[in-house]
Amino acid sequence: MKKMLFTALVAACAMTACGTKTTETAAAAEEVTREIGSSDIAYVQVEAVLAQCDLFLNEGKALQEKTQKAQKSWAQKEQNLQSEAAQLQEKYQKGLITTNDAQAQQQSIEKRVAAYQSSAQKEAQALDEENYVFTNRAQDLLHRAVQDINADKKYKMIVNSTALIDADTTLNITPAVLAKVNELYAADQKNVKK
Repeated sequence: MKKMLFTALVAACAMTACGTKTTETAAAAEEVTREIGSSDIAYVQVEAVLAQCDLFLNEGKALQEKTQKAQKSWAQKEQNLQSEAAQLQEKYQKGLITTNDAQAQQQSIEKRVAAYQSSAQKEAQALDEENYVFTNRAQDLLHRAVQDINADKKYKMIVNSTALIDADTTLNITPAVLAKVNELYAADQKNVKK
């Protein structure tokens, strides 16, 4: 009986100790939760920063226009070649040219199509690379700006506003990030010119 009572007492102490640990763990988690306040969280409108920053205004728009111009040029060349092929087909069907002439002109058009496609592909790859480098530069500036702004670890969390449904505007640090991105871009430009 004493042995049974001793075992029950040990089990009760163990349960009490587990309950205390659970209570302590819950209290610690609650304390961590209380530590993070609204002033510890901020958000950035990344798209706005990237669209308004000096990097985009100086280089991004030009790259965007270059890409659009190339795409229009490609579309125009394709349309011209298709039109030429259609005219050739029409002439042949009307009996205005011989089969040999039609085949020779067809081969000429096919060679120009192949040359155009090769040229367009090289140009597209070069533009893709330029866009990739530009995007990486913009992301790097944004990342460095956020790191500089939060160098003092004032914020425990900085999020992209794209995922926000609702937030207090006092948590918006977009203007500060934009100013820092522009400052870093200007410094980078000075270093490049040296």
